[in-house]
Amino acid sequence: MRIALGVEYDGGALRGWQTQPGGGTVQDELELALERIAGEKISVVCAGRTDAGVHAAEQVAHFETAAERPLTAWVRGVNSFLPPALAVRWAQPVSGAFHARFSAHGRCYRYLLLNRPQRSGVWHGRAGWYHHPLDEERMRRAARLLLGEHDFSAFRAADCQARTPVKTMRHAEVERVGEMLVFDFEAGAFLHHMVRNIVGSLVYIGQGKHPPEWIGELLASRDRSRAAPTFAAAGLYLVGVRYDKCWRLPVAKTPFPPGYALP
Repeated sequence: MRIALGVEYDGGALRGWQTQPGGGTVQDELELALERIAGEKISVVCAGRTDAGVHAAEQVAHFETAAERPLTAWVRGVNSFLPPALAVRWAQPVSGAFHARFSAHGRCYRYLLLNRPQRSGVWHGRAGWYHHPLDEERMRRAARLLLGEHDFSAFRAADCQARTPVKTMRHAEVERVGEMLVFDFEAGAFLHHMVRNIVGSLVYIGQGKHPPEWIGELLASRDRSRAAPTFAAAGLYLVGVRYDKCWRLPVAKTPFPPGYALP
């Protein structure tokens, strides 16, 4: 039996998604909890691996098991063995043709950036922070230049293992909610550190270091050294994974942050 899961986690309390020696990753903790319920070895595959410090409001994963359990066991039962920063939101039986990674046709990321002179205690570890005033309209104009199919090498981490840097950006928007800047991106897939590298460059534009058209110049250059440094992981959230309706997966949506629904 193949089971799909919706998972959320606070990335600051974990060592990223992918299993590591010594444990402490999302995959390690989730597999151990599932094994307690299944009574057998479990291997979990996710829609998109996240780095340490990166959060997920709606990660999707799947696993296979011979154990027959009620769906509540894969949710409340598994949660009873997980650390507080990690929780299963839903479980759904799927056919063997479903794959959490390869069946997905879109990923949605959100970056939260607190823009005020003082750092935050409440948002520590949950949002990025930039103390200089930022012009969201300049950043919004720049973000729209990212739409469409491009070679995103200028925003690609050096150790990225993606087969191609060419990705299609379907949505790129910047909005302000009080002191919080909200960056939303959707693409079929993302390169390693792509969103954090884009946010860093948009911040340069918002501060007035470069005009909005600079984003287009970076894309054309395909040169990572010309773009801004990678922004902090704390503000990045995987907020949704797109699948065809035929899989009938639950869509868990929560206002986040207040006043903003997930994509």
